[in-house]
Amino acid sequence: MNGIGSVRELEKETDKKSPLHSMDGRIKLILLIFIIVYAVFSTQIVVMMFLEVYLLLLIYLSNVSFKTSLTRVLLLLPFGGFIIAFQPFIHPGNVIWAGVFGVQVTDAGIMWAALLMSRLIVALTSIVLLSSISPMQEVVQSFRKLGMPREFAMILSLMIRFLFMFYDELHRIMHAQKARCFDAFNKKLSYKWRMKQLGYTVAMMFLRAYEQGETIYLSMASRGYSDESKLYRDREEKIGTREYVFISATLLLVVSLQIFAMLYFYNWGIVGMHII
Repeated sequence: MNGIGSVRELEKETDKKSPLHSMDGRIKLILLIFIIVYAVFSTQIVVMMFLEVYLLLLIYLSNVSFKTSLTRVLLLLPFGGFIIAFQPFIHPGNVIWAGVFGVQVTDAGIMWAALLMSRLIVALTSIVLLSSISPMQEVVQSFRKLGMPREFAMILSLMIRFLFMFYDELHRIMHAQKARCFDAFNKKLSYKWRMKQLGYTVAMMFLRAYEQGETIYLSMASRGYSDESKLYRDREEKIGTREYVFISATLLLVVSLQIFAMLYFYNWGIVGMHII
């Protein structure tokens, strides 16, 4: 429930005022994706550390709550962390621990897992930052202006709007269940019966989504919607001083990190070694 409720809290973060919030959406989107791509191709943990510090600095400048941002990163971390947890056991290298059934932990596997985890943290922090300083609709508009096909932009835009409707419907259903003293985690009730009730809830959500989709389509058609309609504000936004500063700072950081990675970071011990 908290994960779904954070959708509304996310929109509140995007309403704040800061230089990053008022920046052109295309610049924010391109540069944060650029940071993610650079992090994915980098092979040194120290590079990830500097990128993460830079992202945390941007979060501070954007007046976004550190606690909220950290919570969102931790909520998303298990999705990739589950795969990373197996790397010490399957990556070839020098065996540093051997257990039962032939299970082994290698030094290269631990280092590879640490690199993947640092990449994941940088990527998730970038995503959380982008979602905190850009309304969801602005992200869609930025993708569209950067050349995303109209059909994909329309689907993404409608999906975003459906998130809030989905939350409202689920919140209403869960309140109704709670009013009837239903608790899906109550172990005193039969597990099979609880799963059956949750199945009814999921089925009801699908039916509500289908009905709501039909209503939205009829509403759009009655207002003259067609496959040529544009679902974003078609206005030119000039790139100003804030955008140039953001571009310069990000590019300077990446270029500096790449130079130091090739010339100096290898002297930094484990965090500076190239992991391949």
